[in-house]
Amino acid sequence: MRVLASIPFLAAVASAQGSAWSQCGGIGFTGPNSCVSGYTCTKLNEYYYQCIPASTTAAPVTTTLSTSTVPTSIRTTTFGSSPGAPSATAVPSNPNPTVLEPGWYWVRAVAAPNFHKYLQGGSSSATSSNQTALLQDHTTAGQFNIIDGQLVFNTKPFQLYLNVENLSDKTQRKRKTWFSTTKNAYGTFKFQGDTLTWSVADINRPNEAAWLVCTGQEVFINTGAYLYQTPTGCADQTIHSYGGSTADL
Repeated sequence: MRVLASIPFLAAVASAQGSAWSQCGGIGFTGPNSCVSGYTCTKLNEYYYQCIPASTTAAPVTTTLSTSTVPTSIRTTTFGSSPGAPSATAVPSNPNPTVLEPGWYWVRAVAAPNFHKYLQGGSSSATSSNQTALLQDHTTAGQFNIIDGQLVFNTKPFQLYLNVENLSDKTQRKRKTWFSTTKNAYGTFKFQGDTLTWSVADINRPNEAAWLVCTGQEVFINTGAYLYQTPTGCADQTIHSYGGSTADL
């Protein structure tokens, strides 16, 4: 009888282990912090631990992205084949409040190569209805919150929503994001602790907190494993809410 009684306990322990390449720890993380057989929970930064193969040593991100000064002329980015992705200008100015308003948060990266780069819309005007999602300088940071599964950008006179590209090829790991007056129809955003995550029913993501910051500082969702087969020109990042009164360096 004692042996039989232990079986449910052992099953519960097994089910509490993180899967291959999944998050297994970090500030604000509340999920399992042990990994399936053959994988080790490894610290990548204070906010992020990941289940990586036991024979692998986590290497620092070496991808170099352009950090040159934003040009004065407006650059227009035309999104790919996804029917919901509109064209948007991709040059941030300073249309956003510089002091945090009640009920909103800054959203930023906390690790190299984009340490304390802040989420914002890429437009020369706060009233632009379609804006590229960028991780850029703190002086032009946007303010955000999650409302009913939508990541809402506190712009005035209206609010914008972070949209995610819905491709027919579900194996495509790099998904475009942009801000629009139209609510996102693909997937759900939430904060896990202070970590911004995105999930959707038709993709089994190994890590719901995995993002990519690519050429031009454009922000993409990474549906693959964090720090594994990173697309050329991109860097793996997690991004986090921050409640300080100003977007500090």
